[in-house]
Amino acid sequence: MTQALNMTETSPSAGSDASRRIVTFCVDERTFGIDVQTVREIKGWQETTPLPHAAPYVRGVVNLRGVILPVYDLRARIGLGTTQATAAHVIVVVDIADRTAGILVDTVSDIVDVPASAIRPTPDVERDHSGLIEHLALLDNEIVALLDLAAITQDGIVEDASSRHANAA
Repeated sequence: MTQALNMTETSPSAGSDASRRIVTFCVDERTFGIDVQTVREIKGWQETTPLPHAAPYVRGVVNLRGVILPVYDLRARIGLGTTQATAAHVIVVVDIADRTAGILVDTVSDIVDVPASAIRPTPDVERDHSGLIEHLALLDNEIVALLDLAAITQDGIVEDASSRHANAA
């Protein structure tokens, strides 16, 4: 299952600072969003090839039409444990700066226009200050966490204890 998003679709406020178009998706009944312009496509789950020494939230890699695509497990990245992926899960393929990556999520919900007035800064309550959430968007009665894709897809090289001690000295 691959869905191409209609990137040419415009709203009356497209091109202005009045709103921001986001793709919303769910992980463990929590709603997240990212800018629609970063989304290349949405594809059905496929098994990944694990990579040795990768961070626990790096699910592995897949072959996407000849491109090796790293896949990040958003559930694991936000500290909710590893996703037990099924055919119902999807990979949101995103472009981040000069690279492409996949984000494993439970479901994709919608594409919505969020007025600039509904976007709020995040409160300073993150325990590890990882900066995974860029902003919060108020949509009707729901708060949508707008993700910082660069932070979500940091490679997360796992260093061993000896190199940590050497760096601390």
